[in-house]
Amino acid sequence: MYYQKDSVSQPQGLASMYKGQGPGTEHPNAGHGRLVLRGGHVVDPKNGVDRIADVTLCGQNVEGVSDGAQAMPGDAVVDCRGLLVLPGLIDMHVHLGDLFEITTDPIFCAAQDGVTVGLSPGAGNTLMAPSLLGAEVDRGVPINLGVYLGAAAVLATCMDADELVQMFSGQADPELLARKMTRNGITNATAPFVVGIKDHMGHFIMSDQDIDRVYDITSRAGLVYMSHTQDPAHAERMVALSKGRPIHLAHATAAGCGTHAIPEEGFRRVLDLIDDKQVTGEFVTTMLRPGGGCREGLKLPERCQEMAFQALADGKVKILVSDGQNQATMKGFGDTRDDIPAILELSERGVLSLSDSVACMTCNPAKLIATRTGNPWWSERMGNLSAGALANVTVVNPATKRATYTIVNGQIVSFESRVVRRGMGAGGWVSRFGMARRTSVGDLAMFSRA
Repeated sequence: MYYQKDSVSQPQGLASMYKGQGPGTEHPNAGHGRLVLRGGHVVDPKNGVDRIADVTLCGQNVEGVSDGAQAMPGDAVVDCRGLLVLPGLIDMHVHLGDLFEITTDPIFCAAQDGVTVGLSPGAGNTLMAPSLLGAEVDRGVPINLGVYLGAAAVLATCMDADELVQMFSGQADPELLARKMTRNGITNATAPFVVGIKDHMGHFIMSDQDIDRVYDITSRAGLVYMSHTQDPAHAERMVALSKGRPIHLAHATAAGCGTHAIPEEGFRRVLDLIDDKQVTGEFVTTMLRPGGGCREGLKLPERCQEMAFQALADGKVKILVSDGQNQATMKGFGDTRDDIPAILELSERGVLSLSDSVACMTCNPAKLIATRTGNPWWSERMGNLSAGALANVTVVNPATKRATYTIVNGQIVSFESRVVRRGMGAGGWVSRFGMARRTSVGDLAMFSRA
């Protein structure tokens, strides 16, 4: 593949991503009426809503939550009586094929399971991963997608920390990138549009100096730094090297599964690191379920489950993730099929109120990402049903503990665990800058001719 010099400039649409908006902000199949979700039990933790109400969506935004919303000509009314109506689930750690999936459909499975935002943390993701993601979004995906880069890959270029910070901030000189990162202009143009960086002690054991460089880059550029947390010794090393800089301990429950330490001891060591300020953590939904949920990954012993429940009840850990998909080539420790059941079961067990449990996959991850990136867009427009928020909604049947409707940017993308074809292009590309519905990366020709 080669590109003429005039073809490597930023694709149409990427420049506006820095402001969280891009071309084609309305789904091509969007109608002119509203979508009224009538009579469901609305649980919106950020706004303290926990009652029977109507939710009205207009275009890609929430219009409001009200009692007795009046339908108008052209509106579509969905009967949600007996169902839970939640802000769209945000799964900030879900292996969506790591962009190289060819045998299964993990992105579509996530949509079927109620996920509206999925962030894929491939520890081996190179700086080319965002361009691949941009093409996928342009060609049609049913949920909003984002990606983390692999820490080792970020450090593998000729760029120093200051130059990488400039790049991730969208301020790098294109000539510098072409000289010190890659000759591929599309990779250079898309590389800044990530949510964070992830390390993985099972794939790459980095030096103290390299870890310090990643901390420097993520803390200055406004990126989430996610660290693989299965080996307690690695987690302790990462926190010791943080020197007060933010770190997010991925799938902290994995430390209690006994692969690198005695389960209770290992889990306690990791829990002791979390301070809810600079050091945050997440638990895997599968590991919290009776019997271990979708049991292809590691299983958390019952005693460690109780420790996890206590950490949730105490507010020490406030985020749940799937770390899926089990059926994918690149697997995590869980599956999105366990997200909704785990949320409801935490409430049923009395570990958390229903509102607090829902918050673990809605407003809590949105708040964390907003804090780490310095972009309030995440907490204002994601993870809640405020007027003006993005119309991402997960409608749940509490009897079956499954998603009845998954609504992404105002479009129904899944009904009763089946993807709806007209919702294939409903999703967008999310990054530290916000969201773009199209990037034009997927429209580029392979070759350019003079």
